Amino acid sequence: MRKKVRGTPVAPRLSVFKSAKHIYAQLIDDVHGQTFAAVSSLSLSFRERGRSVEKASGGNIEGAKIVGALLSELALAKGVTRVVFDRNGFLYHGRVQAVADGARAGGLQF
Repeated sequence: MRKKVRGTPVAPRLSVFKSAKHIYAQLIDDVHGQTFAAVSSLSLSFRERGRSVEKASGGNIEGAKIVGALLSELALAKGVTRVVFDRNGFLYHGRVQAVADGARAGGLQF
């Protein structure tokens, strides 16, 4: 999968990883080997935003949407508007799709 999906400084790779309890998303520039931004359901900003949404955790869709929205805010602050989505072999369904939807709602294009 990652042979075809490559992140550049103009369009970094939005990589999503999920475990049973948490979800992680990061923007990666594969050309320089740098991570622009990273957000997870363990981060402080997620906990602050998650209080306003009832039952938001890293293990459900509501929490995944929040992670996508937080990542898009960080990306836009760094001047990144276009990304390449990397689902890391997970099916584009459920929490992985929710991260993508949250990032799109936040203003990222892919």
